[in-house]
Amino acid sequence: MIKQLDLGSIPYRSIDLPAVDISRVERPDGTLILENNIALPPFDPLLYGHLKRQASAQPTKTALAERNRETGEWRCLSFAEMFAYVCSAAQGLLNLGGGPDRPLMILSGNSIAHALMRFGAIVAGVPVCPVSENYALMPGSHDRLKHVYQLVKPGILFAEGGAPFNAALLSLGLDGQTVISADPDGLPVPGLKLETLLNTVPAPDLETHILSRDPDQHAAYMLTSGSTGRPKAVVHSQRMVLTSLFQAYAVLGEAMGWQDRLLDWLPWSHVSGATNLTGATVFGGSFYVDDGKPAPGLFEKTLRNLKDLSVPYFANVPFGYAMLVDALEADADLRRAFFKNLHLMLYGGAGLPQATYERLQSMAVEEVGARIFITTGYGATETTSGCMAIFFDSHMVGVGLPLPGLTVKLVPAGDAFEVRMKGDNVMSGYLDDPAQTSKSFDEEGFYQLGDKLNFHEPDNIAAGLYFAGRLAEEFKLGTGSWVSGGRVRGGLIAALSPLVSDLILCGEGRDELAVLAVPNALGLAGLAGGEVAGNPLENIAIRRAMSGKLQSWNAANPGKSTRIGRFAFLEKPLSADCHEVSDKGTINQAAAIRNRAEEVEQLYADSPGEFVLACD
Repeated sequence: MIKQLDLGSIPYRSIDLPAVDISRVERPDGTLILENNIALPPFDPLLYGHLKRQASAQPTKTALAERNRETGEWRCLSFAEMFAYVCSAAQGLLNLGGGPDRPLMILSGNSIAHALMRFGAIVAGVPVCPVSENYALMPGSHDRLKHVYQLVKPGILFAEGGAPFNAALLSLGLDGQTVISADPDGLPVPGLKLETLLNTVPAPDLETHILSRDPDQHAAYMLTSGSTGRPKAVVHSQRMVLTSLFQAYAVLGEAMGWQDRLLDWLPWSHVSGATNLTGATVFGGSFYVDDGKPAPGLFEKTLRNLKDLSVPYFANVPFGYAMLVDALEADADLRRAFFKNLHLMLYGGAGLPQATYERLQSMAVEEVGARIFITTGYGATETTSGCMAIFFDSHMVGVGLPLPGLTVKLVPAGDAFEVRMKGDNVMSGYLDDPAQTSKSFDEEGFYQLGDKLNFHEPDNIAAGLYFAGRLAEEFKLGTGSWVSGGRVRGGLIAALSPLVSDLILCGEGRDELAVLAVPNALGLAGLAGGEVAGNPLENIAIRRAMSGKLQSWNAANPGKSTRIGRFAFLEKPLSADCHEVSDKGTINQAAAIRNRAEEVEQLYADSPGEFVLACD
């Protein structure tokens, strides 16, 4: 393996990148206004025209594919078949009274049927709200699901799997809503068979109805993570969704891979996953639903699929890449298959550690003799998807620069800038929440993301920006020192790699910072010489290595707001049931600290115990 790389001297695998052409205006108060001078190409703002065009241009090409749960073989649907089913779904939903006042709520996860229902609703003018499958399938009171149900007020619900959704459906107190399912006989309420809906004969005037839709009307209600409270429903229009896609295409073009073959697990209840699905559909790519994800017992399915498909474009969250680099380094066959056709990797949802980036590039150079272009999609649910990206030569991770059609406002905030955005991809507001909508925009109409960014090189805008922390993640130690939680956490993950895959940063109101870490099983096994059972700190080699990494971090970051006083590994895995981790694998720091109060107290105890490292 290549241990050290002069990244700037190694060319990328074939990729066309535009020249960086960003205008920068500085106001007297230090506020900066950034815009990309590349023109946003013209496009049809309605999804239907793109679906019809692909069905006509390449009717037999695979549009959607998923694994058969019994045989494991790929079940494929062509563009012509998908278009016909979408039209039938649209007509069927209209026949059921679907419309602006009777939205569709989707309870089940990614599948061909989910895609058909989603697209059918959007083109018909029936707002669709895809809900995290966890909201419905996890045991408990279903409080989040009930909150969304009361907010969205759906007239139609889709629960593909039938019986597993029974408890959730009963908790909602349905009153006249239609439930669609592949197995309605197992439901506790009357239901319509999915097959029946998808065999609906489109009316002669269906296309006229579809083409008369206003591209700015409500098309989807995409839910925020709810990490700081109950989830809000962000109103997406068809124009917003199409703008977001063509913003990315304007700078990266076919390198995005949307016209080729995609494998993706990211849930369609989140904007990153929904963007990849719609991007493949609009630009004519084959979307393969990944039945795996970066979680124990499931990631092996992703690795099998990567070996099978050898994709040219790959997207994941940083946590997923952390698991992937370990697997790639351990499996030469996987490494060859993964890099064989790869031209672009994308990360989003959080910052990618520089160490992970360099490990990926080391393997790329070994396998194909070139770097693979790695970009990011920085944005929010409120901006439709990523609207800043790296589309220029860079060996540093970050958030990149604005895409065409976006205006970015950077307001001085200490040693960085608070970021705000305006453009056709930015929401008009939250569903039925005018107060929160008003608070989210500044006096000039810029949406306030709540993040801080900064320039890699203050005098060279072409080097791009990096994530400098989230305002909501800043907290104060008991000593009065402010901590930039996001920035410290990101730096620590990189410094403690590959022994740690993620971590919870503790310290609010305390005298010093402390860490509860998520162990990286492969990294620990590599150091210990085999699988690690029990607490990793029982192993002398791991304990010494972790102590050394923490000492190095503290030597480079000696200030109260960065120095780590105590360290421990989590006693049990993070729980999605308890809202500690999102569908994308990102940690809800506040929930995790609240749920693990005893572990936090052990960190700060006068006599902390053998499984807590004190960094003296």
